[in-house]
Amino acid sequence: MRHALLLVLASSAIWGQPGVTRENWPHYGGTYQSLRHSALNQINASNVKKLTPVWTFQTGDTDGGLQSTPLVIDGVMYISTAHNWVYAVNAATGRQIWKYTYPLPKGFTIFYGPHSRGVAIGHGMVYMGTLDNHVVAIDQKTGREVWNVTVEDSTQCGCNITAAPLLVKDKVMVGVTGGDSAHRGYINAFDARSGRKLWQFWTIPGPGEKGNETWSGDSWKYGGGSTWMTGSYDAELNLTYWSVGNPAADFYGASRMGDNLYTDSVVALDVDTGKLKWYFQQIPHDVWDFDTAYENILLDLPVNGTPRKLLLNVNKGGFTFVNDRVTGEFVAGYPIVKNITWIKGVDAKGKLVGRNEPEVGKSKTLCPSIGGGRSWNQASYSPRTKWLYTTAIEWCQDVTSVPEEPKEGQVFFGGVFQVVHPKDGPAHGHLDALDPITGKVHWSYKSKYPLLASVLSTDGGLVFSGDPEGDFFALDAKSGQRLWSYQTGSGHRGSSVAYAVNGRQFVATPSGWGSAVMGLINSLWPETERFQGGSAVHAFALPEEGR
Repeated sequence: MRHALLLVLASSAIWGQPGVTRENWPHYGGTYQSLRHSALNQINASNVKKLTPVWTFQTGDTDGGLQSTPLVIDGVMYISTAHNWVYAVNAATGRQIWKYTYPLPKGFTIFYGPHSRGVAIGHGMVYMGTLDNHVVAIDQKTGREVWNVTVEDSTQCGCNITAAPLLVKDKVMVGVTGGDSAHRGYINAFDARSGRKLWQFWTIPGPGEKGNETWSGDSWKYGGGSTWMTGSYDAELNLTYWSVGNPAADFYGASRMGDNLYTDSVVALDVDTGKLKWYFQQIPHDVWDFDTAYENILLDLPVNGTPRKLLLNVNKGGFTFVNDRVTGEFVAGYPIVKNITWIKGVDAKGKLVGRNEPEVGKSKTLCPSIGGGRSWNQASYSPRTKWLYTTAIEWCQDVTSVPEEPKEGQVFFGGVFQVVHPKDGPAHGHLDALDPITGKVHWSYKSKYPLLASVLSTDGGLVFSGDPEGDFFALDAKSGQRLWSYQTGSGHRGSSVAYAVNGRQFVATPSGWGSAVMGLINSLWPETERFQGGSAVHAFALPEEGR
């Protein structure tokens, strides 16, 4: 009885924030803490074999696949597609309620391919960042556009907004792409009701700002520093946490000598003002394109017997950093992949040890590849098992650094690369259960291809994800055993969610193969060129008699 009570209390701590219930999936990461965990347990390890498809919703926007995280609030699901269409559908039946089509400029193109990773909802509106770098607010009931603001001229900056916004109180916060182009990154906050700009945090400090001295000459002007993914929020501290990507040019650093703040950093900002509270730079002077760009998972766990408010971030270089989210102090660090040759490790203060950098005009094999030791697809943390569930990729690259001058808004890599297999065997992917503090691996599920869908854990003792071949699958959260799968017809690049309507639990996943990383995969696994595209959401539940 006491154990059951503790589980209820733990779940309440996660789901007790305003507007959040077990039945809904109201934020990109599930909750502000970005756990990607559901407290629902109607579907569990003992009955998941009975899980059956209930409905499928085809978006019709197949170019670019479907990388979105559906949101579910009070029985309605909201889906954004590759070209900034938004749908509201009945989450129990899959029937369309309304559709919003954003009017992209004629002939508009995007270097990374079209995609939208999600929306935010609140104040009776649905918020979305767009491919041409706008933020729009849509009436939640009707799908009618309420306001539309321009962030920056995308034709000039070569940048977009592809991540889901973060809505906190009266502020809609959005990041920006462009880390591989000559562009200067930022985070913006807008008034949720009017669209009026409230504050802006430049991820690369300008002259007179602290940190500008870490950029030689005028290199800060086109220094990259994208904020690719959605931030997290701690209501008690009133801090929002965002990850900042690599500096540009990616592989050539001689023209931007210095640590290059705040690239490859986690930044903690005051939500009300946008002022920097603290930062932690994982990779000073990054010359590998190993963004600190992914989700920040907020955990409350003991460290050496002392309760701590923690932040966990897995970076593109395949390394995990754990920090105190009150102060930014480094707590722990460990790799999630075996093939790491760009560094030998990190020391007790989180500093890089044994840097192995690309060389100008000379090819060098480095691991992992530019595709990352993990891609942007989000990990999950289960308060039930107290384990982190994350995907990882074992692959390498031959890379050569090349001097390059910036051209505003244009691609700015500063090098060439070719993805290759590791020396210890064929490239592959895996999904692992880890201790979030020590990195101890409890189990590992191996995949022939990189796993590029986000991970979902549930109180039913399950871990869900999908693979490039189209299989959506469930693993036992304690053992990693594969318990169930369903072929959706197209590969997985988005994020599954769990929710309930009228007492019935559903698990829904987007499927639709596509993204820039496909080209890297095709070079190592040519057969993947035949993998089907698509753009659909599939919802599953137990048979009515089996609930």
